[in-house]
Amino acid sequence: MISVDEALAHCLALVTPLPLEPVPLAQSCGRYMPQPAIATRDQPPFAASAMDGYAVQGDPMAGDRFTVVGEAGAGHAWQGTLGPLQAARIFTGAPLPAGATRVIIQEDVARDGDLITIKDGADAGPHIRPAGQDFRAGDTLSARLLRPNDLALLASMNIAMVPVSRRPVVAIIATGDELVMPGDTPGPDQIIASNSFTLKALAEEAGAEVRLLPIARDTMDSLTYVLGLASDADIIVTTGGASVGDHDLVAQVAERLGMQRAFWKIAMRPGKPLMAGRLGNAAMLGLPGNPVSSVVCAHLFLLPMIRAALGMPQDAIAPQPRPAVLAQDTGPTGPRTHYMRARLTHTDGVPQITPFDRQDSSLLSILSSADALLIRPADDGARRAGETVSYLPL
Repeated sequence: MISVDEALAHCLALVTPLPLEPVPLAQSCGRYMPQPAIATRDQPPFAASAMDGYAVQGDPMAGDRFTVVGEAGAGHAWQGTLGPLQAARIFTGAPLPAGATRVIIQEDVARDGDLITIKDGADAGPHIRPAGQDFRAGDTLSARLLRPNDLALLASMNIAMVPVSRRPVVAIIATGDELVMPGDTPGPDQIIASNSFTLKALAEEAGAEVRLLPIARDTMDSLTYVLGLASDADIIVTTGGASVGDHDLVAQVAERLGMQRAFWKIAMRPGKPLMAGRLGNAAMLGLPGNPVSSVVCAHLFLLPMIRAALGMPQDAIAPQPRPAVLAQDTGPTGPRTHYMRARLTHTDGVPQITPFDRQDSSLLSILSSADALLIRPADDGARRAGETVSYLPL
């Protein structure tokens, strides 16, 4: 058995960053932009009014009077030049007229025809947004997984097509004669296939395009057929059939099809019977069939593989453990790193973590209630409440 870190290194070696593809700005949210975006213009492109009011020259005082000689609105500049004791009616976002140095907000002005008078207690602020106050042409938005707020910035940069990484295609194959799909009627010896739906959601959230393929039955022919349906995927994920039983055929069939195995079996709990390799042009990840094992391994290995395929930087690929205070005593671990399903609470802003009493890898109700994985290193001694431990968020 190899360590979790060794297994992750092998998994990441199976994938390479995918090429870029330009997508319309409106379709770029949730996509990974691996190169900085460069602004093509200043924002704002001109000095603009920050308020509705009157643009004037100089530093007027209460009682000063100005003659209104023009008007500027958003998208409609006044083309004249203000002189002393002249004003231009101006609205928020409108270009500042030549000669203006200040905007008096309309609440601080009394107007009579074309004359305005500054009221007592007028706001002293200039209320002007300088040209380029937000960003300048040539400024950049760093590489990132694009969020809704980023799209507004890209639009202001005048970027209509965004170069993003192609989504890695992940094909998910559940295996086993015991499985039927939700909504079907299971036989007396069958169960409902559940792993694929969480794996699909996790992979899509990470930025992949996911295909749920038909359940592969425990025969060479069925596995060969379904694996053939995944031949154009970037990452092939199987669940079940990766152990050593007589009906665990995934490795046998994959190797007949040319899979080059990177490893099999990891010193972790749950998830020991994990397998990875390369099948044709695809990375292949054989996850355990137990639901919790499958999901834990997806967090530790599948999601980093997707991030690597998207071209994310090294420090953003692997899951990053976080510190928490252990809320109860726990016993020693065995020879494998144990990822315990746990619940987080906060006391005075400090995260506290409590592992569930039941840690069987088939318990979906416990997984659904968990929001963290408490990491217990291999061969670790008993731990007491109050000690600092590491966890991964779920």
